[in-house]
Amino acid sequence: MATLFTLTPSSNSSFFTPFKTTLNSKPHFPTLRNPLSIRCFRPPETGTPPEIQKFWGRLSDKGIINAKCPVKPGIVPEGLGLVAQKDIARNEVVLEVPKKFWINPDTVAASEIGSVCNGLKPWVSVALFLMREKKLGDSSAWKPYIDILPDSTNSTIYWSEEELSELQGSQLLNTTLGVKELVANEFAKLEEEVIVPNKRLFPFDITLDDFLWAFGMLRSRAFTRLEGQSLVLIPMADLINHSPDITAQDYAWEVRGAGLFSRELLFSLRNPIPVKAGGQVLIQYDLNKSNAELALDYGFTESRSERNAYTLTLEIPESDPFFGDKLDIAESNGMGETAYFDIVLGQPLPAIMLPYLRLLALGGDDAFLLESIFRNSIWGHLDLPVSPSNEELICQVIRNACTSALSGYSTTIEEDEKLLAQGDLDMRLEIAITIRLGEKKVLQQIDEVFKEREMELSGFEYYQERRLKDLGLAGAQGEKLPWIGEV
Repeated sequence: MATLFTLTPSSNSSFFTPFKTTLNSKPHFPTLRNPLSIRCFRPPETGTPPEIQKFWGRLSDKGIINAKCPVKPGIVPEGLGLVAQKDIARNEVVLEVPKKFWINPDTVAASEIGSVCNGLKPWVSVALFLMREKKLGDSSAWKPYIDILPDSTNSTIYWSEEELSELQGSQLLNTTLGVKELVANEFAKLEEEVIVPNKRLFPFDITLDDFLWAFGMLRSRAFTRLEGQSLVLIPMADLINHSPDITAQDYAWEVRGAGLFSRELLFSLRNPIPVKAGGQVLIQYDLNKSNAELALDYGFTESRSERNAYTLTLEIPESDPFFGDKLDIAESNGMGETAYFDIVLGQPLPAIMLPYLRLLALGGDDAFLLESIFRNSIWGHLDLPVSPSNEELICQVIRNACTSALSGYSTTIEEDEKLLAQGDLDMRLEIAITIRLGEKKVLQQIDEVFKEREMELSGFEYYQERRLKDLGLAGAQGEKLPWIGEV
C-alpha cells in the first residue's frame, strides 16, 4: 500500500546569545573589556529607515563599529540588505560578529527569565525571549535590534486563509497547517507552564500571534551549521539576503577565533562572489531546500526546476499478512516501516525506492522470497524486477496515487503556466502558483515513469529467469535449455 502525503518534521533546533535585561532597568549594551569591532558598518545614508539609523548609531556609540567597513545597510528590492561600499573580491570577509552578540539559549539563561526557562526546548526559550524583549519596548536592551525585525515575512505560516486556499491540494498546505498546529501546541504549553505562573516577569499580554512572529523570525533569520549548533540568530549578519544565482556548495560563513591569544569566537561572513561597489552582497541560503521549504522558511521560491520536489511516503501496513517479515527485511537494510522519498523534477527516482516498493508488493507466488533462507540475499533480488505481477502492482499503485493527488488541485498545469506568464502577480499568489505547479509537474513525472514501466513489463527479466540462468537451465535470452536425454 502506498500513500502520498507531506511529512511535517517538528523543529527541535538549538539557538543562541547577548544583552542582559531586567524589567525595570534602562536599556544598556554589555560592557566589553576589550572592545571588539564588527567590521561592517558605517553610518547609514539618508533615506535609511530611522530604526536602522538608531541601530547602527547605538553600535557606534559602544565602539563596536569602526570606519573600515566594506558593506553598509541599505534599501534593496528584498527590503533591507547589505550593500558593498567598494569592490569586494570573492571570499573576502565582509562582516565579523563576536559571540557576545549572538542570540542563543545562553542569552535566555543569563536574562531575568532564565530561571523559568529551564527544561524548555531551546527554540521555544529563545522565542519567548524575543517576544518579551519586544513587549518591553524602551526598557529592552535589545530594542535597537528588535525594532529592525519585520512584523512578518511572506512565509506561508503568516498567510491568511484566503491566501492559503491558493495552495489547495499541495503538500505545502498540509505542511504549513502542521507547523502552525505545532506552534500553537507549544504556545499553549508555554503559556500554562511559564507565562501565566510568572506574571511578574510577563506583566503584558503575550498571544499566539506573538509566538508565531518569534517562531518565524527564528526560522527565517537563523544561521545553521555553526560549531555543532543547529541554529544561531546573529543580529546584523541576518540582513544578508539570498541569491538563486549563487550555486557554490561552500558555506559563506564560519566560526573562528578572534585572535591568537583570544578565546572569543567570531561569526565570520564572507562574500561568495565578486561584487562591485553599490551592488548587494548576497549568499546562497541552502542549495538542498525545495521550493516548498524556501516558501515555508523564508517566503520566496526559485524558478530552477531542481527546486521543485514532491515527497512520496510509503509504508508497510500492519494489516499485511507478512508485516513482520517485511519490517525485519526493511530494518536490516537501513529502512523502516515508513519511508520518505523526495522526488525532484528532472531527476531520476531515488535508487532505493524501487527495491522498497517491490518489498511492499511481495505476496502470492512471490512470498517465498520472504522466507528466512533468503533473508541475507533478498535485498539483492529486490534491486531487480521480481515478477510481472509484482512489478505491475507497483505501477498501478503509484499511478493511482499520482492521479488521486493531482485531482486535489483546483487548477491544471496549463492554467498555472498561463497565470505565471501574465506576470505582475501578488508575491504570495506567485509563490502559491509556483508551488502547486512544481508539485503537479513532479507528480506528472512520477506517473510517466511508471507508465513507461507498465509498457515495458514484458521486456523485463524477472527472478525466475535469472534463477534459471544461474542454474544453467536457460540461455542468454532466457529460453529454456533442453533437459538431458531430450531429443
